[in-house]
Amino acid sequence: MKNILVSGASGIVGYGILRSLKASGKELRLIGTTIYEDSVAQGFCDIFEKAPLTTEPAYITWLKGIIERYQIDLLIPGIEADLYKWAEHITEIRKTDALVVMNNPDLVAICRDKWIFYERLIENDTALAIPTSIDTDFDSLAERFGLPLLLKPRVGYGSKGIVRINDQQDFLKYQSGIGEIHLVQPIIGNDDEEYSTSAFCDGKGGYYAIMTIKRKLSSEGFTGKAEVVELEQINNSVLTLCRIFKPVGPTNFQFRKQADIFKLLEINPRISSATSIRMAFGYNEAKMAVEYYLEKKEPKQPIIRRGRAVRYSEDFIFYENSDNI
Repeated sequence: MKNILVSGASGIVGYGILRSLKASGKELRLIGTTIYEDSVAQGFCDIFEKAPLTTEPAYITWLKGIIERYQIDLLIPGIEADLYKWAEHITEIRKTDALVVMNNPDLVAICRDKWIFYERLIENDTALAIPTSIDTDFDSLAERFGLPLLLKPRVGYGSKGIVRINDQQDFLKYQSGIGEIHLVQPIIGNDDEEYSTSAFCDGKGGYYAIMTIKRKLSSEGFTGKAEVVELEQINNSVLTLCRIFKPVGPTNFQFRKQADIFKLLEINPRISSATSIRMAFGYNEAKMAVEYYLEKKEPKQPIIRRGRAVRYSEDFIFYENSDNI
């Protein structure tokens, strides 16, 4: 039996990974960690551990202690903060003999900053890049991109912190932070033409398996509704990005369609929030990760069922003095 640690287990990514591992048919002991002691995480893992904040100085010491206590074989990050913290301390973590689901270090580093990521796209002369600027002149930006504009945090994830700028008055509220905090982009397409693609990448410029959903975001910035699609143009775009960035393992690519062109919103160098939806249609990337990192098996393209998914709130009940099923 292998011992798998999943961090951020109280969040939609973390418990999505845990659910996918439970559905894998493999003999696994699942250790879930989160800072929230009263979360739903305990309902999806075999062992629960309350974690300190990832930013605390003692966090890595705590993590190594958990790895030793439970003889962890594989760590899977369920939140971005852990992904980046583990990347910074990857050599130290690997000295424990535990393996980590960690993407190409160069890709992880540039994905932290959307401006640096944009510059790398431009260096590689790809048409996938959304025009992006850190110019602070409203008139030139309005002329180049049109109105309304979008201000996006250089550091962030999902749709958090995005500001829609309709006029100069709106712009002046944020002008001083452009460059250091925000960058500027035009609005590409609309909310009905957003696509999320997950690929299990080979680190050599290609991928083993791929799945795309057309999605609508929830108010929290995660996938709220999804429809399974298969689009050759997106598959080809992912191959282009794989050749540039050499991702390895589970990698998420997000696109928006404008007219007949797909533009890249961002790359998440990790398992994404729609992982449990993908698992339900036959694409279990958490299972692939266990096989790839622990069993040295190259993933194969699974048969993907067609259909759609709708997320909704659900109750999970913890009874006192009894086992939860």
